[in-house]
Amino acid sequence: MSIVSELRNRFRQALDGLVTTPDRTAELLDMVQPSQDPRFGDYQANMAMPLKKELGRSPREIAAELIARLDVADMALDPEIAGPGFINLRLRDAWLAERLEAAIEDPRLGIPHASQTRTYVIDYSAPNVAKPMHVGHIRSTVIGDSLYRTLKFLGHRVISDNHVGDWGTQFGMILYGYQHFRNEESYRANPVAELARLYRLVRQLMDYHEAQAELPRLRARVAEREESLRQAQTGQRGAHQAGKQSGKSLRRLEAEVAEIREELASLEKKLAAVERDPELFRLAQEHPNIGADVLAETAKLHAGDAERRRLWQEFLPHCEDEINRVYQRLGVRFDYTLGESFYHDRLAPLVEELLRRGIATESDGAICIFLEGQVAPMIVRKQDGAFLYATTDLATLRYRMETWRPDAILYVVDHRQSLHFAQLFAVGRLLGYSDVDLRHISFGTVLGEDGRPFRTREGDTVGLEALLDEAVRRAAQIVEANDQAKPNGPELSPEERRRIAETVGIAALKYADLSQNRTSDYVFSFDKMLAMNGNTATYMQYAYARVRSIFAKGNVDVEALRTSGGRIRLETPAERALGLELLRFAEALELTVADFRPNQLTAYLFGLANCYSTFFENCPVLKAGNEELRQSRLLLCDLTARTIRQGLELLGIDVVDRM
Repeated sequence: MSIVSELRNRFRQALDGLVTTPDRTAELLDMVQPSQDPRFGDYQANMAMPLKKELGRSPREIAAELIARLDVADMALDPEIAGPGFINLRLRDAWLAERLEAAIEDPRLGIPHASQTRTYVIDYSAPNVAKPMHVGHIRSTVIGDSLYRTLKFLGHRVISDNHVGDWGTQFGMILYGYQHFRNEESYRANPVAELARLYRLVRQLMDYHEAQAELPRLRARVAEREESLRQAQTGQRGAHQAGKQSGKSLRRLEAEVAEIREELASLEKKLAAVERDPELFRLAQEHPNIGADVLAETAKLHAGDAERRRLWQEFLPHCEDEINRVYQRLGVRFDYTLGESFYHDRLAPLVEELLRRGIATESDGAICIFLEGQVAPMIVRKQDGAFLYATTDLATLRYRMETWRPDAILYVVDHRQSLHFAQLFAVGRLLGYSDVDLRHISFGTVLGEDGRPFRTREGDTVGLEALLDEAVRRAAQIVEANDQAKPNGPELSPEERRRIAETVGIAALKYADLSQNRTSDYVFSFDKMLAMNGNTATYMQYAYARVRSIFAKGNVDVEALRTSGGRIRLETPAERALGLELLRFAEALELTVADFRPNQLTAYLFGLANCYSTFFENCPVLKAGNEELRQSRLLLCDLTARTIRQGLELLGIDVVDRM
């Protein structure tokens, strides 16, 4: 059960008659929260202060009336009023012990199913299958997977749909590369690697020609802004007293010049990379119109050209195998993988319907949807007749509504797509989908230690599989060092070390992402994510392994322990704090799904592991003073291990019995 939900239900009854609207009641009930300081009890209700105006009495008088109306004697000691009108509550030790004993016998650890279940569709990961997954895919994949697991655990109907890019320009690039640059021997030996090479080569040649076309304009822009900056600096030096506004304008101009210079340097770097490589430069000269030619290949594929379609069908399984191997290592699966190609035949009829219903109009040859309050329209068909991913997303929305009839659709996509989803949701409402909760679950960027998007030293996007390999390699070093340092010598076989390193390394990578507030950028650091202390998966896995080592050392039969009918005793502050934290698991899950933030769950697990560490240091388990106390502490250990394991499972992370 959720303690905070139970207390809010009790306070709801106390507020009956004092507050007249459900919205106001809900607002006040949100003020029942866990106490930040144990000195003020376990929970605190701060609703008396905001009721002062409504009721025309002092907050302490209101708090006293609320306490008189409040029925919590079975679960808490007499509530206390503190300060101007805070209501402090301390739960009874016996009530806590009863709840813990009930959790021992419950496979769900006392976590109830949601009182009102909903149908969720979650759209996450969504890579382009024609190219290897990279670090940018980690956030969408692990956040979406965690939300899928958590909502499902809470009893909701949840459908995961991986909307992969299997039909767009990237396949035009591979088709062009296959026809002009392929190494037949390499393709036969390892088609995935060769297709990836072709994609990178075509992308590099396209970038080269785009950079060539852009370079004169950008150089002129740099010269113009540098001249503006020079004049501004000269003017400021000549002034006797520069105002604050003048200083701010100068700093903005300096920042703008620095940004444009950086863009120019990046462009020149792309050009130089091709021009200093004789073979690349030759290919660039031989394929001056590669950008337009790639678009032509894409158009032929979409038009049903037999040879392009045959090659696409040949390439696709190889590309999918590559991505599925990464998903398997991450422990991620999907109920459906319906890519862009699945919706291709639905796009033209959809655009015709949008025109017929007056939702879309023709503008300069393109078909656009103009939305109130937005400057840029949503384009659903270009002048050349090509459809866009906005069109596909609308067709996807319709399919999901007709097929699964969800109450909510969650799109786990980075924050840069915010405008797209604002438009998509607005058009969805125009199409009649007003009852579904459409949410953009946005997230920030993975940064390097230089504060910029995380890339290799060469400036390339970091491949996701290479990232996994490096995490596992570093985890293997830690596992080996720990095993070698054990008092009685190493305990793990080479195969066990390898298996544990794979689990620990990938867990570290996933947890490091999930422990961040999803809307924030975060700095990627292998050293921090694999640390044995702090809020890391390694610390959580170590806490779990430490419990398992106690059971192994004491030769404890865990199943027999759980069915023994043993009682929980909370006689010391450390035992009580651990017991209370164990019972807050349900609250952590409620917070996690309230705004779809897995970092609420990681924060809870970190707090639980810290409570267990304090308990472990202060409360002997195997050498407890008597058998009853020993059994109570073993049960607390077992509940801790089960809660950590369940919490990590909801994050998509495995545990290990030994480290």
